[in-house]
Amino acid sequence: MEGVIIVLVVVVAILVVVAIVAALLFGGLRTSLMFTVHTQEAIIVERFGKFKRVAQAGLNFKTPFIDNTTRPVSLRVQQLEVNIESKTKDNVFVNVPVAVQYKIRDEQVVDAYYKLSNPEAQIRSYVFDTVRSALSGLELDQAFESKDDIARSVETTLSERMQEFGFYIINTLVQDISPDQRVRDSMNSINAAQRDRVAAQSLAEADKIKRVTQAEAEAESKRLQGEGVAAQRKAIALGIAEQYEMLRKVGIENSAEQLLLMTQYFDTMQDVARNSRSNVLYLPSNPGAVASMGDEIRTAMLQAQAAAEASKDGDADAAEDRRRASADQQREQAQDRADQARQQAEQQAREARQQAQSSQQPPWAHPGSADQF
Repeated sequence: MEGVIIVLVVVVAILVVVAIVAALLFGGLRTSLMFTVHTQEAIIVERFGKFKRVAQAGLNFKTPFIDNTTRPVSLRVQQLEVNIESKTKDNVFVNVPVAVQYKIRDEQVVDAYYKLSNPEAQIRSYVFDTVRSALSGLELDQAFESKDDIARSVETTLSERMQEFGFYIINTLVQDISPDQRVRDSMNSINAAQRDRVAAQSLAEADKIKRVTQAEAEAESKRLQGEGVAAQRKAIALGIAEQYEMLRKVGIENSAEQLLLMTQYFDTMQDVARNSRSNVLYLPSNPGAVASMGDEIRTAMLQAQAAAEASKDGDADAAEDRRRASADQQREQAQDRADQARQQAEQQAREARQQAQSSQQPPWAHPGSADQF
């Protein structure tokens, strides 16, 4: 009987020991004895409220009822969004969103946990102070151009201030500088007006170039046209001179001028009738006008002949002397022939008037009038 009692006592003792061990391993006592730290995190172990050590990632132990652990401190790269409203030098209010990327150094976890009570709020304060100080000295257009400079200034200031607290500033990004909608509309209107002005200046410059080019082309065209007219007149004068010389060589010397005159007259009439739309022609109606026309033609032929002879001769002075002598001689001969032609023309005019009274037709319409010319 006593053996049974002893066995029961031993079993009960074993069960109590097992219960105690289970309570230590799986109950609240386990959490006071062991704890786990995740990767890229750190936990501070305190003994009676005093810093003891920094527990790294993995399974860690502490003394139950004596040591306490703090909340996990993240060692990852974190980003803090800060939205700042500030005023530029030209009194324009803008919104500036700034993104600050930072992390806690592994060796400065204690400083980051104990020195700053609210790190994010203090980082915001530094960002606000730096951005507002930078924008107060810049106009709106300069602020847009200096966005990267503002970001570097914020990063430099934060790195210097937060380094002693265990925070490492990786990057600072000024995401945008956004003025009020009305200010943006005004800026767009100004930019559109400037582009319109540049476009108008470009169009005016293009039109100027076009007009100058057209004027130069017209001037060149008129110059070439003048040279062409001069060459044409020279060719006509030389041709008339050659015709007169040919007629003189074949023996038609006394009436050569009248023949050339009538030939040119009828050629002109045919050309006018062929190319002109006019039905009215103003022609000389008396022998004196015909004679003066003949004198002009003869003078032109003489000058053309003298010019041709001068162009054939190499010596300009000798050609000028010959031209003058020939012109004087031919002028005398021409005057004699003109007097004879005027007398013949007056006689033919009287006959023509007599015939016109009978037939009411121009003198050159009769078959026999061509022989008189």
